[in-house]
Amino acid sequence: MVRITLELIGKSLNQKNRRDESLAHYLRKTTHLKLSNKNIDIIDDLSLCKNLNVLYLYDNQIRQIQNLDFATNLRHLYLQNNCITRIENLASLIKLEKLYLGGNYITVVEGLETLEELRELHVESQQLPLGEKVLFDPRSLQSLAKSLTVLNISNNNIDEVSDLAILENISHLIAVDNQIQHVKDLEFVLGIWTNLRKLELNGNPVCQKPKYKDRVIQQSKSLESLDGKEIKEMERQFLMNWKASRDARKKNRAESMMNEHAPYLHLDNNDKVHPHFPIYYFPMTKEKPNFAILSEMHRSAYSKESHRTIHEERVTEKISHSPLKNPQKSLSEPHLLRQMPL
Repeated sequence: MVRITLELIGKSLNQKNRRDESLAHYLRKTTHLKLSNKNIDIIDDLSLCKNLNVLYLYDNQIRQIQNLDFATNLRHLYLQNNCITRIENLASLIKLEKLYLGGNYITVVEGLETLEELRELHVESQQLPLGEKVLFDPRSLQSLAKSLTVLNISNNNIDEVSDLAILENISHLIAVDNQIQHVKDLEFVLGIWTNLRKLELNGNPVCQKPKYKDRVIQQSKSLESLDGKEIKEMERQFLMNWKASRDARKKNRAESMMNEHAPYLHLDNNDKVHPHFPIYYFPMTKEKPNFAILSEMHRSAYSKESHRTIHEERVTEKISHSPLKNPQKSLSEPHLLRQMPL
């Protein structure tokens, strides 16, 4: 592995601009330092470069962000395609405007709370464990809410962007090759991102949804480019007119249905709607008595009464011929009657 030394830095500098200056003196004036693709694994002391504005450290083997506290004037930092697993030790870079961290092993976007001047953040194509996605620390998003204008989160298994709605000044979102599926999720953030100019979502399942493009254009009045294609004003105006016409038809249909049901609605003192349904009353007519039926009923009742009288006479006759010693007693005791055969 290679460490950053003065000799390595000297070789990377433009010797023509150096003239007869000492290396230390020249480094104090240096604003751009290119140390990319040097197989560097550790960021050593670079404190001599106090006026450094741009630092190129991409395509190395760096595992940790460190030793950058001196770079209070740094504006652009390129650390893509290294072995970095965590965003850290950036608190002193208060003037940082662009941060490139794509192609590393970062799972959480964090440690950006002090970077209130950051305008561009690139964290695309992280080497993630199977089934995981890049997450965003709410504290970092809160710090970047007003400053961040460009965000690249492509190829990170991201399935929703609602957490990013706080980035109110975003103008260019690059989120290709992710797992974003729902147009409603996009419509939510598009209603908040009033400064969005470019949106790139190629390679997401949402791009295959019916009328995906139309719905995105209708929702974002500021959008100028979608998935690399320019949005023409004539196209936007047509879609907006069509949407207005559709909404008007829906409103008229709803009002028509309300008018149809209006006669059956009533408001009481509590302003509650109660439906009242019409009640129909049918007059009852008096029917003449059917004497044939009444006669039949009387005959039936008389027959039953006659049968009961004959039965009682037979019982009495049997009791009178019974060889009881005291017939009066027997007749006065009901339990004896129950024992006699009929």
